[in-house]
Amino acid sequence: MSEVQNATLVSALPGAAELPADLTRRLAEALTAKGPGYVPRTHHLKEGRPEYTNRLLLEGSPYLLQHAHNPVNWYPWGDEAFEDARRLDRPVLISIGYSTCHWCHVMEGESFEDVQIAQFLNENYVCIKVDREERPDVDAIYMSAVQALTGSGGWPLNVFLTPGRAPFFGGTYFPPRDGARGMRKGFLSILAELLTVYHQDRERIERAASDLSGIVRDLLSAQAVPADVDAPDASPIAAAMSAYKRSFDGTHGGLARAPKFPSQLPLRLLLRVSRRTGDADVLQMATLTLEKMASGGMYDQVGGGFHRYSTDPEWLVPHFEKMLYDNALLAVAYAEAHQATGRPDFARVTREVLDYVLREMTAPEGGFYSATDADSEGEEGRFFVWTPAELKEALGSEAERFMRYYGVTESGNFEGRNILHVREPDEAEHAALAAARSKLYALREQRIAPLRDDKILTSWNGLMISGFAAGALALGDARYAQAGSRAADFLLTHLRESGRLRRSFLNGKSQFNAYLDDYAFLIQGLLDLYEVTFEGRWLREALALAEVVETHHADPQTGGWFMTSDDHEQLLAREKPAYDGAEPSGNSVHLLNVLRLGELTSEDRFRTLGERAFKAFAPQLTERPLALSDMLLALDFWTDAPREIVLVWPDGDETPKALVDVLRKTFLPNRIVVGGTERALGELTAQVPLVEGKRALGGAPTVFVCERGRCEAPTTDPAVFADQLQVTKGY
Repeated sequence: MSEVQNATLVSALPGAAELPADLTRRLAEALTAKGPGYVPRTHHLKEGRPEYTNRLLLEGSPYLLQHAHNPVNWYPWGDEAFEDARRLDRPVLISIGYSTCHWCHVMEGESFEDVQIAQFLNENYVCIKVDREERPDVDAIYMSAVQALTGSGGWPLNVFLTPGRAPFFGGTYFPPRDGARGMRKGFLSILAELLTVYHQDRERIERAASDLSGIVRDLLSAQAVPADVDAPDASPIAAAMSAYKRSFDGTHGGLARAPKFPSQLPLRLLLRVSRRTGDADVLQMATLTLEKMASGGMYDQVGGGFHRYSTDPEWLVPHFEKMLYDNALLAVAYAEAHQATGRPDFARVTREVLDYVLREMTAPEGGFYSATDADSEGEEGRFFVWTPAELKEALGSEAERFMRYYGVTESGNFEGRNILHVREPDEAEHAALAAARSKLYALREQRIAPLRDDKILTSWNGLMISGFAAGALALGDARYAQAGSRAADFLLTHLRESGRLRRSFLNGKSQFNAYLDDYAFLIQGLLDLYEVTFEGRWLREALALAEVVETHHADPQTGGWFMTSDDHEQLLAREKPAYDGAEPSGNSVHLLNVLRLGELTSEDRFRTLGERAFKAFAPQLTERPLALSDMLLALDFWTDAPREIVLVWPDGDETPKALVDVLRKTFLPNRIVVGGTERALGELTAQVPLVEGKRALGGAPTVFVCERGRCEAPTTDPAVFADQLQVTKGY
């Protein structure tokens, strides 16, 4: 392709210097490779072709590709952008988001597609786009800066840096111009004012950057822990329960606030506290929240799966994007709630969530996609809402019954349309309306669907493997164990190189060093998968990955683990995650991992790692236990006497259903389970010494239950096994 043809395909960006010929050529080739059916995501089209193309077209991230035809001269994160900023003596704008972020789309349309704003940026700034899901390390640093500046954060995240990568100003969404959306200052004015200060008062910029960088390092880096600090007892759990009880919404469940996120009330912790203490109020908090979330509009009543969060206190009007990690975490919560209560509605929701992921979020090779957007046809939620006329046409004589049960009215509850929800849940009525839901699902599939982010993230896949393992156990459905196994095999085959994990997979390629949460969540998933399949491979893989974590992520000084590996790109700070939000932190999950591995392997080094991590986080657990709600799961395990359960059956026999059914029906989170034929357990002896000498008594499947060195008599009787698993109350 000639330079003239390249220039025809890739025209100049407004206000930007001419792109190098080699870059122009590569962009033109990438654009041509998209083929005639390519639909550019931009307002700027000429005869169906994009008027502008920037460097992001060469990237793999769906989020970066969404911005590839903005008139902004975007760079991906990397040295080139900062070297150009230094050479040109320009400030840097780093804009961070993700592909299904509604307000990221809004700001793109209003500002980054605006030619006047783009020209000002291109003439005066170096602009970098970052996908927070691929680079959580970069996101964490600059999110901390904005939170320190403004007291809050979120996405889109827009931060202004020196060429030395130090932040000096930032915020989240900015309207394009003064007065837009009722805000006094618009993005264009902010850009102009910052530029003036940058060139006329550089000392002020450098001082702000230095101060803010110091704050970020203090917030994210490991803090020294006094040598005589003790690992915490169960008191942080009690403190958290008191706080949750004070803030609980007794009508709608969850915390008494809006918006409502599922993660704000740690349901799995509530179930554990109820189990240990018998506190009926705590159990009611968990079950009411689970019931109300599943009957509200935040749950997709037609297709299954949960939307991101509710904008109101009633779980009615959601933010309509669907994230893999939300559904993974909620699948585990509902599966455990079914075990704890026996409620069939919790089993149903577990099944519907997992079936949704299998149907809509699973790649042909077995991995799980990341998310789907909130928007379609230019409107948020359009894909999911209904008018009475649509329902009557689709359902005929069934429509009235359906509309009564799902709260459909002529006036609607969302911009003249209806978000389906259930005021009075009834499992019999739900079952009776199954055919109607199927009809609507098929009809909905004919609509323009929200965009799906097809990248496969190791960490979120690890969470989803745990979701499928929990569902397989609680529901006794082998399909879910098979789905988890396929995903685990995919990750270990395609997202591991030389024993080290990679972060992301898309279009046949893996990329980016893995982070702590990639290792922690996958190790957790492999342990959960082992306990439901009894395939020794998963346990051995978990142990191998745990060794990588200790080699490359451990903090040898104070305990716990860093987000990035010791050979990762050096950033402003090396974060040691200490906050459980919508996703648990890698430290919280891996702390429980090492405790489980310690019980499995009988190796004191794992228990020591856990104890050192508890000491490292003791100040946060004591002072701010709500900020580490998932670490409280590990603390619950630590302060309990975990059961060590070994199932063994004769070679050639099938897995003993009667004994496994006892486990399936028992909510027993603080335990390890090892199982297999006599030969299979013999092969595990090196990794799991407690299986040594375990035999099937009298040729019958046998179970051994131990607790801190004290063992019950082995039994072949499921009823005796169930009695052995009964809980001793209290902490």
